[in-house]
Amino acid sequence: MPIIATAAWSIPKKVADRFAQKGSGLTRYASVFDGVEINSTFYRRHKTSTFARWAESVPDSFRFAVKIPKEISHSRAMKDIAEPFETFLEDIAPLGEKRGPLLCQLPPSLAFEADVLETAFKTIRNAVDGAIVIEVRHKSWASAEALDLLKRYAIDRVLADPAPVWPAKEFNTPPKYVRLHGKPKIYYSSYTDEEIRSFSKRSAPDGWCVFDNTASGAAIENALTMLDMR
Repeated sequence: MPIIATAAWSIPKKVADRFAQKGSGLTRYASVFDGVEINSTFYRRHKTSTFARWAESVPDSFRFAVKIPKEISHSRAMKDIAEPFETFLEDIAPLGEKRGPLLCQLPPSLAFEADVLETAFKTIRNAVDGAIVIEVRHKSWASAEALDLLKRYAIDRVLADPAPVWPAKEFNTPPKYVRLHGKPKIYYSSYTDEEIRSFSKRSAPDGWCVFDNTASGAAIENALTMLDMR
């Protein structure tokens, strides 16, 4: 079964009784879930001691998916990224074997440019092994050329919902990373049991299914529902 997770680990009071009652918020979250997506790295740097503390507060089997900083994906638009990417890797190094996929979410304005992206992906792959997933939002990424480049550098497409570029029907194999933002109101709307069951069946057994509809607290509730369906 895929790792079921949420973006960040805020636990709503409504479902607090499902979690351990003692420890930090992350420790309590990890008493139920096997992974979490760290979104805050997108906005700002954290001390290495923070990542060390997080790693120490969860079981050995727990994994952290980590979002690549917006300096790389947005400010630099994937150009000249070697230095900030190396800094990012140094920051998160204390996660060690508990580090899961690295998530690169590109802005809606970033079109596919083969030369720019090949240079960026080569830089990334020269610096890191392991799973890398990408969520794109410009229609130009629907091209065969883009898919070939991603395959060449072993970067997996994110199945996002809503899906601005790659709808579920265009995945010939189960997606390794599913990000559920909520719809019709992104980040707020909750999913029905039927929708949750559908995404659970669609996800790769060795992949991730992440609920990002966190603004209303729906993410944790939906993730618990999916967990209960196992």
